[in-house]
Formats: sequence, structure tokens, C-alpha cells
Amino acid sequence: MEAMLAFSVRSHHIPITLETQTSLKKNMFLNSQIHLTLPLIRGNTSKFKLFTVLSSSPLTESSSSNLQVDDEESEVEADSEKFDWYSQWYPLMPICDLDKRAPHAKKVMGIDVVIWWDRNEGEWKVFDDACPHRLAPLSEGRIDQWGRLQCVYHGWCFNGSGDCKFIPQAPRDGPPIHTSKKACVAAYPSTVQNDILWFWPNTDPQYKDIITKKTPPFIPEIDDPSYSSLMGNREIAYGYEVLIENLMDPAHLPYAHYGMLNTPKPKEKLDREGGTPLELSIEELDVNGFTVNQGWTWSESKFMPPSIFYAYSDKYEPASSVETKKSSVQKKFALIFICIPVSPGNSRLIWCFPRNFGLWINKIVPRWMFHVGDNLVLDSDLYLLHVEEKKIMDVGQENWHKACFVPTKADALVIAFRKWLNKYAGGQVDWRGKYSGALPPTPPREQLLDRYWSHVVNCKSCNLAYKSLNVVEVVLQIISVAAIGIVAIMKHGAVSAVTRNSMVVLAILSFALSRWLAHFIYKNLRYHDYNHAFR
Repeated sequence: MEAMLAFSVRSHHIPITLETQTSLKKNMFLNSQIHLTLPLIRGNTSKFKLFTVLSSSPLTESSSSNLQVDDEESEVEADSEKFDWYSQWYPLMPICDLDKRAPHAKKVMGIDVVIWWDRNEGEWKVFDDACPHRLAPLSEGRIDQWGRLQCVYHGWCFNGSGDCKFIPQAPRDGPPIHTSKKACVAAYPSTVQNDILWFWPNTDPQYKDIITKKTPPFIPEIDDPSYSSLMGNREIAYGYEVLIENLMDPAHLPYAHYGMLNTPKPKEKLDREGGTPLELSIEELDVNGFTVNQGWTWSESKFMPPSIFYAYSDKYEPASSVETKKSSVQKKFALIFICIPVSPGNSRLIWCFPRNFGLWINKIVPRWMFHVGDNLVLDSDLYLLHVEEKKIMDVGQENWHKACFVPTKADALVIAFRKWLNKYAGGQVDWRGKYSGALPPTPPREQLLDRYWSHVVNCKSCNLAYKSLNVVEVVLQIISVAAIGIVAIMKHGAVSAVTRNSMVVLAILSFALSRWLAHFIYKNLRYHDYNHAFR
């Protein structure tokens, strides 16, 4: 579990080990240590075989028994149950990062939607992001004084059901053209669960009450008040399939994120980074996802399509008898990654790492400071994955298992995901013909690794920090200039040399701090390049 696990633990200062024999010992908060590699939830073992390509040397006959090539198995079975991409609940954003005062534009499954708070009904609403008048984006509009969504192009207004309530250009004594069905905006079913806004990607009236028949996946740790549950979100410049794979790949952690985690050295270190063999095995795979067994690390983990990859552990062991005496509460920890298909070559990630220990840290450290570390980990392999996706598209998604050589059990989760994708989900996200299949061109590196537009503007905490730190920078510059000005107008002998020197020192320090702060803002909230060659 990889890049995201890397940043989770870095943010919460929980060191991770890649040693498959090391027990959970201590973390930086409570002197406990959590294993990196993911095991997934217990379940009835299915009889399927993982498909992959094997070399004859690295694996013995017994160890490779579940990693055999089977081209026929990798093909979609005609009589198997199919995964319907448009009969699922999709997460949009954490509620904590939505502003009730303004509409928000989001894209999911290639669908442009606008999110807005209907204060008359006290609910979040999700509409098509197009005014029926001339198709202007409603997300560029506003909430008017009556709590209606207003299109700022011509002033048309809509209530929480999508009905048009006002057309300024219509004659007051003329027919009520605003009541026409053509004047309505398509409204999507939506709900809030686990402090996340979800929507159903179908506006057909038959799905109006779909929440009574099918609900989004529920994760109890997020709603449990005894757990911390800080969330984050980011727009990712590579696609859903690659994002899921990366989150299911623990083997890349010591390499792609080298030096970012306090990982203990393995017993037998064969290279600088200390990568080791990993024992991952799939227990169950069907249309509803799959589970993985690695029971010595995690109590339960699973992939719940289309969006959730979840791991939960109640196997925390106190580092000392002293800690055991201090608290009899069993320490628990979860990793929750919510992956959202946006468009070809683009995805969105929502993350949350609930834990029932070390809750005090969240009371004294602002959320944006955790996100600085989170984004550093995301950036460290972003360019790699962006390029990797283009190479996969060159050979074709359907040829992934032929083009990629995955001979070890460390890739078991990635292989399982590709099998699920091919067997049940059509081999890729179903965009319903919205796109040609080509990926967008690679932007300049500064744009690819940009943090401001991909995260800061979508995060209340980071956005507030960005604005506040910029104000402090300006204040420091003003102090510097003012101090120099005061020294300049002082008459010689009117003040002591100590006072004059103090003002000069104040000016220099203020200027130096403003420059340092400008660099800090740019590097942590705007753009931070990552060069693996010099790590």
C-alpha cells in the first residue's frame, strides 16, 4: 500500500517497517510501529488463480503456485457477472472542504457536476454543470439571497430540485416559461456518508430514491468519535487504474519514497533502500472486489469497487509494560483510500487514516501541516506514474499482463486488480464514448507537480494557511521597509546608536524572514520538484 500509506504514516509520524518478520512495536506518537505491507480481509478462499508471467528462477514451484500464467483466465468470461460503472455511488469531496457560500465544480466519470448547498432544504445538491439556457457552467454562478442557485450568465435561478424559479428576461405578464421542463436542470441523487458527499451518476427519475435500495460503502471508523479522522483530497495527473495499482503496491515504498519514512533496516540489507520479498496472497475475488491475506500485519483489508481500498488493524502492541499500564484501550488504526475516476489520465484521491490513539496531536497541529507531508509523498512518484500510464496505453490496457513482467508475490494485489478489471469491469473505466481513448498531453513539469490548483484551492485548511502566510509575508516586508525608513529620517544624535542599530537589525531580520516565508509557501503550497537521482 505504498505511496499513500507512505504519506499517511509520515504525516502522523508513524514509522513503518518493510520487514516481513518484524512485529508491530512502536510509533512516533506512542512508541509504536506499524508494518507497511497490507494484508486483506479474511474470507472464504476462492479457487481462482492469479495470472501473471513467471520467470523460472526467482520462484520455486510451491511459491509460484498462485502466480501462474493463464491467458484464457485473463479474458473476460461471457457468463460472469458484470460490474456496471453507472450503477454505483461515487464520492465527490469531503464535506469539510466544501464551502456552503459558493457552488463547486467537479468531474467524475467524465460527468461535469456542480455541488451547492441548498439552505432551504438543508442539503448538499449535485446538478449537471450546465444551465439549460445556453449551457454556461452553473459552477461559476452564485447562491442568491433566496438560497437558489443562480447562473451568472443571464440570471436564471434554480431550486434544490432543479426546477427553474426565475427567468429575468421573461415578461412578467407573459406565460410562465420558467415552468417548462426544458428550463430545469438535471439533478443527481446525492447523500452524505462518512463526512463525504456521494452522488449517483444517473439523473433518470427512477433513481430518485436509489438511496433506499443501495447505499455507499460504510466505514465505521470515520464516524466513530473515539477515532481521529483527518481527511485530505487531491487531483491526480494520472488515471484511476494507475492510482489504484499504486495504492496496492507496497514494494515501491522504499524506492520511490526513499528517505521520506523512518523505516527500520531489514535484517538482510541487499541495497541502500532495503527492499525485501513480500508475501501477499489473494483470498477471494469476485465482482464486488477482492480480499488479501497478510494476517500477521492487518486484521482486515479489502478493495471495494469502484473507489475504496481499505485496511484495518487492531494488532497494535504496546512497546512497553509502562504504556500497557497507562492505557488498557486496544490501539486500532485504519488506512482508507478513495480513488475517483475523473477522465482519461486524471483521477481524484480522498484519504483518511482513522486511529484511536494519539488524538491529542490533531488538537495542536493544524490539518494543513499534515497535508504538506502528504503532498510530498504524492509528488515523489507522480511523474513516474504519469509516464507509466502513457506506456501502458501505448501497448493497450488489454495487453497489460503481457507487457508487464510481474514474477513475485509482491505484485499479487496489482495482478488481482487487473484480473478484476478484465473479468468483471470491461478492462477499463466505461467512459460511454465521451473520450477518444487518447490521454491528454504531458504538461510542463511545474504544472504536472503543481500543488496549488490540485490541492490547496480544494482544501479549506491549506487555502486558509496559504492566504494567511502570504499576509504575514507582506507584513514582514512592510516592517522591513518601515524600519529602514525610520532610520533614514532619524536625525543624527537624536536617538542612541543602540536604537538605530536595533532598527537596522529589525529591518534585516524582517526582510530575511519574508524571503524565507516566500520560499516556504512556494515549495510547500505551490510547487515542489522531486529529483530521485539526488535523494
